Amino acid sequence: MRTGITHLHIPGPTNVPEVVRQAMNVPMQDMRAPDFGDLTLGLFEDLKPVFGTRDATVMMFPGSGTAAWEAAIANTLSPGDKVLMARHGLFSERWVEMAQRMGLNVEVIDVAWGAGAPVSEIARRLGADRFGEIRAVFVVHNETSTGVVSDIAGVRRALDTAFHDALLFVDGVSSIGSMEFRMDEWAVDLAITGSQKGLMLPPGLGILAASPKALEASKSATSRRVYFDFADMMAMNADGQFPYTPPTPLLHGLRRALDRIAQEGLPNVIARHRRLAEGVRRGVAAMGLQIVAQHPSLCSDTVTAIRTPEGVDGREVLRLAYERYNASFGAAAGPLVGKAFRIGHLGDLNEGMCLSALALAELSLAAAGARVAFGAGVGAAQEWYAGAAPREAALRFAAE
Repeated sequence: MRTGITHLHIPGPTNVPEVVRQAMNVPMQDMRAPDFGDLTLGLFEDLKPVFGTRDATVMMFPGSGTAAWEAAIANTLSPGDKVLMARHGLFSERWVEMAQRMGLNVEVIDVAWGAGAPVSEIARRLGADRFGEIRAVFVVHNETSTGVVSDIAGVRRALDTAFHDALLFVDGVSSIGSMEFRMDEWAVDLAITGSQKGLMLPPGLGILAASPKALEASKSATSRRVYFDFADMMAMNADGQFPYTPPTPLLHGLRRALDRIAQEGLPNVIARHRRLAEGVRRGVAAMGLQIVAQHPSLCSDTVTAIRTPEGVDGREVLRLAYERYNASFGAAAGPLVGKAFRIGHLGDLNEGMCLSALALAELSLAAAGARVAFGAGVGAAQEWYAGAAPREAALRFAAE
């Protein structure tokens, strides 16, 4: 028999704050009522700062981040278009597969899982594209499967240096709302996220922001789209409505989540994630374990992928955590299966939750046969949290 709470330490879906859950507990309402826009119009505007944009148009599609991927491709590209994509983890791999299945001519740059998008190689290939055949560059900002962040500003510089006009697509599913994201400054054309991570909601909304350049491209793109058509969506969104039934309770929850982010202040949200993530990384190092990210500059502030010691199966760590300690950690994928597990640290998060994750990881690793000094990881993280960044970087909500 399980007692107590379930400890959710995966990189999504993340914990939903109680005030957000309560905000979603609403009766059904008329989505065609004249005052429905009182709820929705503000959401489109208040999502813009989270994306780091003033110029882009924000749209919400019922679905997941994958739905937003498909909407971005279908509206701005045509079958046969050549695109350049880096593949260095599960989600960049899935994006490549989607692009191929949608009829794009995909030029793939394969790099090791644990590396980021290879800016220098992207720059080389853009420079060699004399006739502008590459119509878009796709980059996963935060590769959730490996805990690696890529340099989007560097990719933008590569495009600009090559005087290349390709669209820049960025998957920010596990970064937007938790890590620095500067859509306008980086001249990102399509930015994509989902409701279930930094926005602290259940799954169900695929959210994207499209630049004016992307909207112009949508006028001539010939990929078939119906449900995901930008034109249909924008025409209805202008009055705060949707071309089909929206998940209204999620929209109420999103309103409360955005208010919460604004109350803390987005710079403080980003600083809090950075501070909490550093504590987790220090804890992992104190346990004598290695992370998947190949260099400290690549470390994600929302998820840490941890290599298990030689002879210790990561799948066993996950099983024991779940069965013995009522805890869920993120599973590994691809070449990391059995060799790693992940700790998610994003969304509605504080020091105690990170310390619990490290303590439960120590117990689970030891149960799986790893030699772990109990308290080593927790102690290292405690030292960091006790004396690190200013208190302003970790504001709490004492008066919800």
